Amino acid sequence: MNFHTRKWVKPEDLNPNGTLFGGTLLRWIDEEAVIYAIVQLGNSKIVTKFISEINFVSSARAGDIIELGIQATHFGNTSITLTCEVRNKITRKSILTIDKLVFVNLDEDGNPVSHGKTEITYAFAGDKP
Repeated sequence: MNFHTRKWVKPEDLNPNGTLFGGTLLRWIDEEAVIYAIVQLGNSKIVTKFISEINFVSSARAGDIIELGIQATHFGNTSITLTCEVRNKITRKSILTIDKLVFVNLDEDGNPVSHGKTEITYAFAGDKP
C-alpha cells in the first residue's frame, strides 16, 4: 500500500466528540479513490459503484496529519476495484480500512464501457506496479 494524500485534521473536520467526523473522512477517501481510478483508467468519466464494509479502527483529532493509501486490486471489464487504508502519518496507527471500493468506467452517454486495462498502467512516485 502506498500513501499518496495527506490531510491535516482541522477543527471544522471534527464531530461533537472532538474526533474526525466519519463523513468528512469518507468524502476525502471517495475523492482520492476516484482520482486514482481516473488516472489508472485514463478516463474522467468514472462513478463510484460500491464501497464494502468500512472499518473505523481508531480516531484522529485536530492537528493530526493523516494519510490515505489507495491501491488497485482488480480490473474488471468496465470496473476497477481498489483497497484503502487511512493512517496517522506520525504514529502510523491505522484509522480506517476499506477492503473494496469499486468504480465503473463510463462512456460519453453515462453507460458502462470496457476500459481494456488489466494492470496498473500509471505508477505514482514510489509505487510498484
